[in-house]
Amino acid sequence: MSGSEVRKARRPLAGATSIKTKSGFVRAAVYFCAGLTLTVLVFMIAYILVKGLPFLQRDLFSWQYTSENCSVMPALVNTLLMTVMALLLAVPLGIGSAIYLVEYAKKGNPFVKVVRMTTETLTGIPSIIYGLFGMLLFVGFLHWGYSLLAGAATVAIMILPTIMRTTEEALLSIPDSFREGSFGLGAGKLRTVFRIILPNAVPGILSGIILATGRVVGETAALIYTAGTVAQIPQNVFGSGRTLAIHMYVLSSEGLHTGQAFATAVVLLIMVVGINGLASLAVKKIKR
Repeated sequence: MSGSEVRKARRPLAGATSIKTKSGFVRAAVYFCAGLTLTVLVFMIAYILVKGLPFLQRDLFSWQYTSENCSVMPALVNTLLMTVMALLLAVPLGIGSAIYLVEYAKKGNPFVKVVRMTTETLTGIPSIIYGLFGMLLFVGFLHWGYSLLAGAATVAIMILPTIMRTTEEALLSIPDSFREGSFGLGAGKLRTVFRIILPNAVPGILSGIILATGRVVGETAALIYTAGTVAQIPQNVFGSGRTLAIHMYVLSSEGLHTGQAFATAVVLLIMVVGINGLASLAVKKIKR
């Protein structure tokens, strides 16, 4: 065998070795990034638990807030109310908008392109900008004052793009054969959407709602300018009240109750994990 023939025979082997080396490098990089992310997450959770668990005492869950007990109960109730109100405002509008964009709007419609571009732009706006907008519109112009309603309306605008985009992607993931089969059986457009398309897209829609819920629960900047920082449970939706995130921020910024601030972080962490767990169980049951 000549030298040229030997070199030609070695080229496939060298190419295979190069591919294995590159794939091994990529695999190692992926494992490293995943391990680094997991390490940071575990460190953050452990740090919060170590700092906050010793301060989880009975006085921390009193119904009335005082400067001595720094109770989180009013903030916890306000967080739940804020989340429910924001979702009631944003979910129907977001899902309805996504249904129109996917199921009813004509392909190539310039209006659809404008809406999608606007939605993506709103997703990247800092939350403090939403807070200033909510303060000018809801607090000032509409005279709602610093209230739960003003805060809920502001964060509803914040989470609306997330719900719209996730719902739209969930609807687009449904095969067209489902629609064609429903039309072939004589079902109308509305019946097809609500009986065939939406039930199959529920897991994706719930994923967007979970993301939106997490953003509402952890929001501070927008709510400081709209809902206020009063440490009490308001008598109605036009009353001011702080959420858990704002409560933690105020305690830590004062510097007098750092331990209670870490305890609030523990409560907030448990709340977020609980919401995500319940949502995951709901998704599993729906898929069955």
